[in-house]
Amino acid sequence: MATPQLIFVDGTFAELAQEMADYLQIGEQVKPLLEKEQREEALQAIVKASIFINSVPEKEFTAAYNLLIHLVLQAKEPKKYLPTICGNLLKPITSSPTHGFTLASNALSTVFNLLAQNNPLRYNVFMQIVRFIRQHGQFELLKPRLKNLELWLSEWDTDEEDQRRVYVDVSEAASEAGDEEESYYFLLKALGTFDRDDQEEITSEEAQKLSLRALRMAVSSPTRFDFQDLRAFPTVQALNDSHPVYAQLLDIFTEQDLEDYNDFRDEHEGWVENEKLDHDKLQRKMRLLTFASLAASTLNREIPYQNIARQLQIPSEDVEMWTIDVIRSKLVEGRLSQKQRVFLVHRTTYRVFGEKQWRELGTRVDQFKTVVDRLVGVVRQSQQDVKNQRDREQADLERKLANAGIGMGGPVGGERRGRLQLTAKQRTDDDD
Repeated sequence: MATPQLIFVDGTFAELAQEMADYLQIGEQVKPLLEKEQREEALQAIVKASIFINSVPEKEFTAAYNLLIHLVLQAKEPKKYLPTICGNLLKPITSSPTHGFTLASNALSTVFNLLAQNNPLRYNVFMQIVRFIRQHGQFELLKPRLKNLELWLSEWDTDEEDQRRVYVDVSEAASEAGDEEESYYFLLKALGTFDRDDQEEITSEEAQKLSLRALRMAVSSPTRFDFQDLRAFPTVQALNDSHPVYAQLLDIFTEQDLEDYNDFRDEHEGWVENEKLDHDKLQRKMRLLTFASLAASTLNREIPYQNIARQLQIPSEDVEMWTIDVIRSKLVEGRLSQKQRVFLVHRTTYRVFGEKQWRELGTRVDQFKTVVDRLVGVVRQSQQDVKNQRDREQADLERKLANAGIGMGGPVGGERRGRLQLTAKQRTDDDD
């Protein structure tokens, strides 16, 4: 979507319409209609002939479409004519094969931007823009505008069905462009438009089709490891009945391990391949998820190489390679101790957080509390030892001072003061 185009026109509707009709070579047909003030009929004839603009010289294209758009927006019901104009812009610009995309894109953006921000017609134009973008494989031009999509849908007061339609189209446009993250995001937005309280709606063919697509994308993505948001959708939960094998696969990726996945493959032999899923990618992902579960369930935070090799069903010499991969995936943080042949876990991501995880967390808290209590005891004992040492040093100092006869409160010091006082008194008596 290009920068908004401004249209500067001068003249009455009849004058401009006649000018447009003459340009389209239907001036004689339109002239009597305008003389009778049959504006709608005249506009209808002009719009019908507007495909002609696709073949005019490139330098005239934008001005011609701007005038046409201006006339259509003067109509009582522009929505009668906009589909034809947008449809024409989706067709080849025969006069400019090189710059045709840019010319048509600018014209579509002009239509979109000249409509009032809350005009529901913007929805229809936007849908045509998405279609145009998909047709030309230019999703990157649309992507920056998608941050406004939810606000636009709210302003246009679109219902859930229309919202779903645009979300699905955008998701498909992103997928065709290879942007799986954006595609998955808008697919989940589409799933959110189904009424969770309407059992018939969430089990509908459309709902199940979109849920299945989202599930396949989620388990196949090399970077997606959290499936709880997907499994929370009622439409996805309904797959338990409509597609139970897929539902079982999602459960495995959500909270089970590699061994469960291998058992699943044995139970449904050939199913993964028949469904065009990539077993190697799924197995690799399950190994990473299994590593994360192992790290989360290891209370002492030290995982021996042999445990990793056994859980991931890999040779011992591959442990370090898989450890690097799981750290890169951001499922686990830690470091390898090659000398001790253990992986030291610093942080791990819980795949699910249910009753089992709460129990594990409780155990960790109890262990932490025990360590803290022990540390507090050590600190308090150290403080007491310091105090006792200080008291001993103070007592020793006082004892040394007393032995030296310079203590202020001991018996020796008191006796000396007594003798001094007596001598002074005797001298006074002698003077008398």
